Amino acid sequence: MKKIFTLILSLSITSLFAQVDFEYETSGMECTTVTVGKKASADGSVMTSHTDDSGRSRTNIKVEPAADHAAGEMLTLYKRKACPSGTTPMPSYCYEETGQIPQVAHTYQYLNTAYPCMNEHQLAIGESTFGGRSELKSDVGMIDCQTLCALMLQRCTTARDAIRTAGELLKAYGWIDGGECLTIADKNEVWHLEILGPGKGKMGAVWAAQRVPDDHVAVNANASTIREINLKDKDYFMASDNVFSLAEENGWYDKKKETFRFAYAYAPESRQMLACRRREWRVFDLLAPSLKLDPNMENYPFSVKPDSLVKLTDMVRVFQDYYEGTEYDMRKNLTVTDKEGKAVMSPLANPFMKSDELKLHKVNGGWHANGERNIAVWFTVYATILQCRADLPDEVGALCWFCLDNVASSIYVPIYANVSDLPETYKTCGRETGFSHKAAWWGFNRLGTLACQRWGDMRKVIESTWKPMQKEFFDNQPNIERDVLNLLRTDKKAAIQMLTDYTDEQCNKALNKAWETGDFIWTKFDGAW
Repeated sequence: MKKIFTLILSLSITSLFAQVDFEYETSGMECTTVTVGKKASADGSVMTSHTDDSGRSRTNIKVEPAADHAAGEMLTLYKRKACPSGTTPMPSYCYEETGQIPQVAHTYQYLNTAYPCMNEHQLAIGESTFGGRSELKSDVGMIDCQTLCALMLQRCTTARDAIRTAGELLKAYGWIDGGECLTIADKNEVWHLEILGPGKGKMGAVWAAQRVPDDHVAVNANASTIREINLKDKDYFMASDNVFSLAEENGWYDKKKETFRFAYAYAPESRQMLACRRREWRVFDLLAPSLKLDPNMENYPFSVKPDSLVKLTDMVRVFQDYYEGTEYDMRKNLTVTDKEGKAVMSPLANPFMKSDELKLHKVNGGWHANGERNIAVWFTVYATILQCRADLPDEVGALCWFCLDNVASSIYVPIYANVSDLPETYKTCGRETGFSHKAAWWGFNRLGTLACQRWGDMRKVIESTWKPMQKEFFDNQPNIERDVLNLLRTDKKAAIQMLTDYTDEQCNKALNKAWETGDFIWTKFDGAW
């Protein structure tokens, strides 16, 4: 037993230092997004969301202000690529110019995260990569996923307008990324937009969009989920002009023999990946358990009606989930003997172990496309829950709940999309600084990394720290928003300043607590290994 204990400890400590430079292995390991229609949410808001589960994404969030532009002005576009090894303190993305396009007369303010997420008019975007057929990746064009998110937020106010604008831009300037799902919400509805390239040497894109019914929830977890599309039903479907013809030309669809299914025409491998399908099942299982969906199905409904109206606490619960209480909990094989001689889960067992640990202990297939992965993972860079609220003016209604690092060991702070600025620590990218108190991400990353090493014990400290504060943040919203609404009637500038001050206060409060709690568990558990 002592040897096993020592081995587990050694592997856990290895994770401590490996966490910061992990690079994902497959598209099945990246991001998760959950969407909620306005009649499915407890407060009537439309929600989309995102976990950026990447090994290279920047860690900061900035406010890009609205701007007016001169006639004839051009906008330079960039694409991201992995920085050469050794050129940055941590694995990061660098950017290279792809070309220029005409600028519009006015661009809207937006929150600029690694994947730009929300603008001043309550347009919000989540993201999940699904890859798709490799032969569809184009080597000509100008627009990648992050650029498209920014363009839609700069130029659009509704989800439908964003999808139409995306289609026009991609047709004219070309998609140069892999298969992506963008979950686009506004004050009234939310859509899933799935995009792929048209093929090597070709300009343009192939895409389809499906609306989530107002009383439903949906999920994308690195797999294409749009199947049958009915373009006659314009209230629920949109697509590129080539959506059927491109599949026919390549022999991926025969209209004489089969029903067209977007996912199977353009990203069939993604429907086979257990790492994706299990998360789809788990989201629906948490929000609509009465459906009793089979956790091993190949296909789930595009969307489902939740058993009860979805609250913010429900969304947090989903994104903190690692299959605890199910047979897919990755810790279940890691046990020790207690004082009474019973086998109990080791306090060193954690749901965020790396592939070498999981394979060694034969835990549920390990971290790979055909194995397991949790919704909550230690390589999350940041996460958002985005609320669009039609009953509030845009200045107050556009609300981003922002979380740094692993959601299971962190907290969502309120950031209004109309604030004038953010704390310097949140605007500073931790990948560029290396470990530093100047970048907020490091405070949360250090805490999460430490907690993973003895999760069975340290999770209790994490929960006792964040649960009361998260409840306080949620409970405070009606009060601060009432005050801002009253002020907004007479002094918009002062109202925006009040929102900015409140946002800064909550961001700083959470960050200070992250540093403080990290110090606490570092000392409390010293010698307990």
